[in-house]
Amino acid sequence: MLEFGQDIGIDLGTATVIAYVKGKGIVLREPSVVAVDKDTGDVLAVGKEARRMLGRTPGNIIATRPLRDGVISDYTVTEKMLKYFINKICGKYIFAPRIMICVPSRVTEVEKRAVIDAASQAGARKVYLIEEPLAAAIGAGLDISKPCGNMVVDIGGGTTDICSFSYDYDDETVISTSIRVAGDKFDESIVKYVKKKHNIMIGERTAEDLKINIGCVYPKIQDAEMEIRGRDLITGLPKTVTVYSSEMLEALTECAEQIVEAVHSILEKTPPELSADISDRGIYMTGGGCLIDGLDKLLQERTGINVMVAQDSVSCVALGTGKALDNLDVLDGKK
Repeated sequence: MLEFGQDIGIDLGTATVIAYVKGKGIVLREPSVVAVDKDTGDVLAVGKEARRMLGRTPGNIIATRPLRDGVISDYTVTEKMLKYFINKICGKYIFAPRIMICVPSRVTEVEKRAVIDAASQAGARKVYLIEEPLAAAIGAGLDISKPCGNMVVDIGGGTTDICSFSYDYDDETVISTSIRVAGDKFDESIVKYVKKKHNIMIGERTAEDLKINIGCVYPKIQDAEMEIRGRDLITGLPKTVTVYSSEMLEALTECAEQIVEAVHSILEKTPPELSADISDRGIYMTGGGCLIDGLDKLLQERTGINVMVAQDSVSCVALGTGKALDNLDVLDGKK
């Protein structure tokens, strides 16, 4: 049973929901997938169980991802998913928890309101929002209270959030952008490439496996390979092909270039003093998308600035969201 005043930080990601409970650390890590009965609207499965149903359900059951490009695309299903996860974390609680949820930078007021309303309807006593790059910076261990420049590139499932910032007691400078090129777009690029090159159709789970196992955006010394199975577009029958990392490089280059260009654009808008700090301190990369082989090398080569992948990069946003709960008054003072 949770005590009164219990706080939860949630990284409400397009691909994964990660929850942090104050005093306990990360307590939940589940795919953002919900299986719904199309006829009744009932939720049949959430998280890992629902993800296994993607592309494998009968006609009356839909396995869906209610968040797209970092924002809510299906309000009702998102609310049900959040309610399920909150109940799983809290069990039978007397007092509703306070929840802090991260959102992509540059989201609209309507999108923010949708997140607050969904969490409130799901059982939150009070809802706070924090921008993903700021949460990622806190989770990566950066001291955001010091008046020096930092840069964070957070690559999630739906969005890549890029932010250069410096906080001072009297002033703050934040230059940020959010582009809808991230893990999902990498997967889509792989599906399109395999369809064009090998004439077979694969699902998003197979594309994700390819991305994780042999995906790269910087030339590898040794070409890796992986066997996959898909549906032959000519015969309609299952077909097995071998895919190489050099092909993945070809498939993923365009998406990687868009991220590099967005980082370059933020660096151009960053004041000279902050740029000097960033040059000294380096660029920090967080999020699951930054683990694609060679992305840090590509960014470092193009910017000439040292690029570091944060420790436990996948959990950085959730950790930062959770840690920010300890400093709600400080964060409120910076708004």
